[in-house]
Amino acid sequence: MGNEKAKIRKLYAVSSGNRKYVFSNPLRDNIRIGNRKYDIKLKQDDKFGTYILWKNRKYPVEVVRSRQNRYEILFNDISYVFTIETPFGYRRMKVLSRQKGRKEKELVRSPMPGKIVDVLAREGSQVLKGEPVVILEAMKMQNEIQSPVNGTVTKISAKPGVIVNKDDVLVEIKVEA
Repeated sequence: MGNEKAKIRKLYAVSSGNRKYVFSNPLRDNIRIGNRKYDIKLKQDDKFGTYILWKNRKYPVEVVRSRQNRYEILFNDISYVFTIETPFGYRRMKVLSRQKGRKEKELVRSPMPGKIVDVLAREGSQVLKGEPVVILEAMKMQNEIQSPVNGTVTKISAKPGVIVNKDDVLVEIKVEA
C-alpha cells in the first residue's frame, strides 16, 4: 500500500472553474505552464511570512483553508480555491461530472468501504455543494463525504457505527436549480 503513493509522479490542481493544472510530485523549484518553464522559490522569513519568489519579486502566500484535498489560498492578496487530484481521481471526477446531467435527485454514495463515524446532514436540511454530509472512516483515516450539489436532504441511509461498502447510498439530495 505504501509503495502505491510513491509511484504517483503527476498530480492535478483543479480550480473552482474546472481548469486543470498538471504538476510533478514532489514539487520542484520550477513550474511548467503550457510549454513554458518558470523558476520559482517558496520561501519563509519573519518579516514577510511565506512567499513565492518569482522573477525576483515576492508574492505573499497564505493557506486560508485546507480540507482533505481542497485548498483555499491567498496569493498576492487574491483568493484561489482548488483541489489536488491524482490522475485517477481527476478522471473519476470528470466521469462523475458528465454523469450528473440534469437530475432531480442526487445520490451521495460511499467512495470506498468503511465505517460511518458521523452523519452531519439531517433530513430536510439545506446543503451546499462541497459541504460535508457524512464522515467515513477508511484505513484509519476520517474522510469527509461532501455534497456534490446544492439541494435539500430528502433521505439519510447512513447511520453512525455502520459499515458500508463502496457505492452504497449514504444520502439522497433533492437538487435545486
